[in-house]
Amino acid sequence: MPVALIIILVVVVLLVIFCIASYNKLVNGRNKVKDQWSQIDVQLKRRTDLIPNLVETVKGYAKHEETTFTEVIEARNKVVSANSINEEIDANNALSGALSKLFAVAESYPDLKANQNFMSLQNDLRDTEDKISSARQFYNDTVLTYNNMIEMFPSNIVASIFGFKAFEFFKVDEKELANPQVKF
Repeated sequence: MPVALIIILVVVVLLVIFCIASYNKLVNGRNKVKDQWSQIDVQLKRRTDLIPNLVETVKGYAKHEETTFTEVIEARNKVVSANSINEEIDANNALSGALSKLFAVAESYPDLKANQNFMSLQNDLRDTEDKISSARQFYNDTVLTYNNMIEMFPSNIVASIFGFKAFEFFKVDEKELANPQVKF
C-alpha cells in the first residue's frame, strides 16, 4: 500500500473523529443549555404559584392599590402563557418589576408587614427569587460556553453543517433595574 494512500486514509479518519467529537460536544452543550433553562423554569413556576396567594394577602390591607394588583396578575398570566424562551424572559422581567411595586406598596402597611402569612409568602418568594437569580447565572454561563463552541473555529464548521443555532442570554430588562416609585 502506497504511503500517500495511508496518509490520506489517516487524515480522513482523523477528520471523521474530529467531526464526531465536535458534533457530540455541541449536542452536549445544547442539552446543558436546555437543562439550565428547565432549572429556571422550575423556579419561575414556583414563583407564579406563590403570586396569587401573595396578592390576595396584600389586597386585604391595601384595597385602593388595584392597579398594582392588576399589573402583577397580568404579568403573571403572561409568564404562564409564554410560548417561547424569549417571550418567557420578557414576561418574567415584567413580572419582576410588578412584584417590586407590590413589595413597595406592602412597605406602606405596617400591619401587613407583621402578618405571618404575608411574611411567610414574602420569604418564600424571596427564596425563589434568589434561586431564579442563581439559575439565570448558570443558564447564561452555559449559553456562553455553547455559543462559543458554535462560533469558534473549527467547531463552527461542524455547527453550521448540522444547523446548531445560538441561544439567547437571559437579560435583565432596563425597567427592572430602576427602583419602583409608589405615590399616594
